[in-house]
Amino acid sequence: MIITKTPLRISFLGGGTDYPEYFLKHGGAVIGTAIDKSAFFCMSHFYSKLFDYSIRIAYRQVECVKAIDELQHAPFRECLRWAGVTGDIEINHSTELPAFTGLGSSSSFVVGLLNTIHAFKRRMTPSLELAYQAIELERGPLRESVGCQDQTLAAVGGFNLIEFRGMGDFVVNRIPFAQGRLREFEDHLLVVFTGIKRRAEELASRQVSRVGQNLASLAALRGLVDEGYRVLTGGGSLAGFGELLHRAWTHKRALDAAISNDAIDRTYQAGIEAGALGGKLLGAGGGGFLLFFVPPERRAAVQARLGHLQQIDFQVNAPGTQVVHCDSVRGDLRPPAVYREAA
Repeated sequence: MIITKTPLRISFLGGGTDYPEYFLKHGGAVIGTAIDKSAFFCMSHFYSKLFDYSIRIAYRQVECVKAIDELQHAPFRECLRWAGVTGDIEINHSTELPAFTGLGSSSSFVVGLLNTIHAFKRRMTPSLELAYQAIELERGPLRESVGCQDQTLAAVGGFNLIEFRGMGDFVVNRIPFAQGRLREFEDHLLVVFTGIKRRAEELASRQVSRVGQNLASLAALRGLVDEGYRVLTGGGSLAGFGELLHRAWTHKRALDAAISNDAIDRTYQAGIEAGALGGKLLGAGGGGFLLFFVPPERRAAVQARLGHLQQIDFQVNAPGTQVVHCDSVRGDLRPPAVYREAA
């Protein structure tokens, strides 16, 4: 039996520049973090000759089938097909937070499932290679218009500035926080659920089709990543990071009219009026979780103003996907995380 744990993520700056349609021509970068809310997989062998099915998968539903092609769940089906796993397996999936809410759960699913299958087959796969494989599957067989930050953060974990220089050429820069500054940063974060779940695929496809029209906004979003890095690694006030988030949200809303709506705008404005310095909708837009950057002394006021919305508590800088249990091999099957460091 193999059990794996794969983090969800929060993206702060640079979202939209991680699409190959943009970064292959102009270069892209994001600042984001893996968080301590995760997706879990449990994979084990069983003797299919004793049953009337060969593959059993469980998520919100349970599927028991005799062949891969019969699976209705596309990511399960295509990951198993890609890995050459044809039967005699059972896989169970669970997650701490719901899908379609802007936390990168779809890509965490694929990264985590690939890591699970590799471990089940006794393969050792570098962390960033898992991200590349997930991107290939999502943009290929699954035909999804995904960017590349979600898979990377799920695979390598940590709090990073990630540069996208080309397909298969990502550079992960761990952000060197001074002692205590990471916790100070974390104390400024407040995340609430808008109550709106949405599939990001349609909105992401629209944004990809509009890259040529949005070059100025995307270039501005890329520039904010460098400014954000200077704020995080400097010794000054973190207030400037909240202001950067507000500027980024303004640029992001300009990418497509469907990214926000009246309800989201009202919630965002209420948070700002109560004391938040800035914020953004997480993920592609249209709903999901809303992030605010709030000075600790104003936190109670913002929470009171948004008390009708569900808040989630979390920690940043979580580790990337990992094997947490293997009943026949001691320890994690993968070697230490391997990713390209900045020169």
